[in-house]
Amino acid sequence: MTELIVPRRFCGPPISGNGGWTAGALAAHLPGSPTVEVSLRQPPPLDTALQLVEEEDTLSAVSDGAVVASARAVRDTLEYVEAVPFDEARAAEATYPGLTFHPFPSCFACGTERVEGDGLRIFPGAVDRGGVAATWRPHRSQGPSIGQGDRASVPVTWAALDCVGGWAGDLADRLMVLGRMTARVDAVPLIGVDHVVVGAHRGSEGRKTFTAATLYDPAGRAVATAEHIWIAVDPATFGGISPG
Repeated sequence: MTELIVPRRFCGPPISGNGGWTAGALAAHLPGSPTVEVSLRQPPPLDTALQLVEEEDTLSAVSDGAVVASARAVRDTLEYVEAVPFDEARAAEATYPGLTFHPFPSCFACGTERVEGDGLRIFPGAVDRGGVAATWRPHRSQGPSIGQGDRASVPVTWAALDCVGGWAGDLADRLMVLGRMTARVDAVPLIGVDHVVVGAHRGSEGRKTFTAATLYDPAGRAVATAEHIWIAVDPATFGGISPG
């Protein structure tokens, strides 16, 4: 394929793509690469054909000559976020800050306005050991083709690891968008099976916030993990983003 399209269903903010889904969709074009780093350079446009351009070790999604996102295989070792028991993660959802105020309530991954089977409805709340946790049961509509297959798609798996990082950071205090995400998917999660996703804050530096997330299956095995760089933006002038 020579192009990538982010369908409107997979929005983050109302007029641009969910960062995790977009990053995962681009990463899926690098088969055989266990760990992929994706940098988002500007808000991914919806329902727009992005041209895929390969140069040396980087694959970029380009719109009107401007790079929207770029991906490359990396050798980074990603550290798992400590697992949380399912019952504790389920209880934590009641404290999800987005239930009170959500900057992007239509977000595919964590939006409160999305219905079951449409969005992921991952609502991470604080846990006693620090960080956040939530449960997630992949829906049959979240496979590679709607209603087909027994596992979630790779882009959906990246989306599940996305916003939990923001809520583990300081998204409740300042508007942030995903600038960079590095992820490894060891096993794409099974449809209809309860999982736990956990997030941790790894530090802040100026406009940047560093977080991590890990997805666990019912047996407590880590099936995917990620690290993120979030960029604080001015709500009045939200536009281009870059992790630098």
